[in-house]
Amino acid sequence: MELKLIHFYPDLMSLYGSYANLLALRRCLEALGNTVTVQRVLPGEELDLDGADFLFMGAGTERAQKAALADFARYGEAVKFAANKDVSMLFAGTAMELLGQSIVDNTGKTWDGIGLMKFTSTQGKRRIVEDVLGHTDLFEEPVVGFVNKCSVITGVETPLLTSLTLGFGNEAPLGSEGCRFRNVLGSELTGPILVKNPRLLDSVVDAIYARHGEPVPADRPHDHWAEDGYRITAEELAKRVK
Repeated sequence: MELKLIHFYPDLMSLYGSYANLLALRRCLEALGNTVTVQRVLPGEELDLDGADFLFMGAGTERAQKAALADFARYGEAVKFAANKDVSMLFAGTAMELLGQSIVDNTGKTWDGIGLMKFTSTQGKRRIVEDVLGHTDLFEEPVVGFVNKCSVITGVETPLLTSLTLGFGNEAPLGSEGCRFRNVLGSELTGPILVKNPRLLDSVVDAIYARHGEPVPADRPHDHWAEDGYRITAEELAKRVK
């Protein structure tokens, strides 16, 4: 297959090695025999989402997030249309908050999100910095990651992680984390999340293939370094669960 991946604001929204999510996905898709094109989108550039197979935006500072939102808002309707057509997407870190109804910053100013989902983000002055171990309905293995955020997110109807056994979720310790709508995934977990969680990477690949009506090849390649890293991380985080 010929696949097109869209990378929004790679210079503005790329904290915590977020760009590696896209690199890992591209490498996996190419290893499966696909021809993959990555289109980088900078603020002010024109973009037609028609024909896109995956949309990605990484984490940024709260200030960078607002700059990204100022440009990304014009893509709101196109992104929602693509989401309802089952285009796969990942919005990592603070980029996740752009998908909601609104963001209230730490001065009390409200910024409108694109409204793909109904949640609201409220940013405070206290940062939440800790490891996370959680569970998703997408597969059996636990999900690992790390959060460094200042937001409390309320109103998520379908979280990516339905529960946590370690760490702070959307709005509380050991609560749910992230968001999900069809093939759209959002999470404040960094690491980056697709590199640290091979099964989550597999689920994105599965969704891309399913949308094209194609089976994933049975001899799917796996990165043993990523697999080993995941196993060690999950085991060590599990030891900290009381």
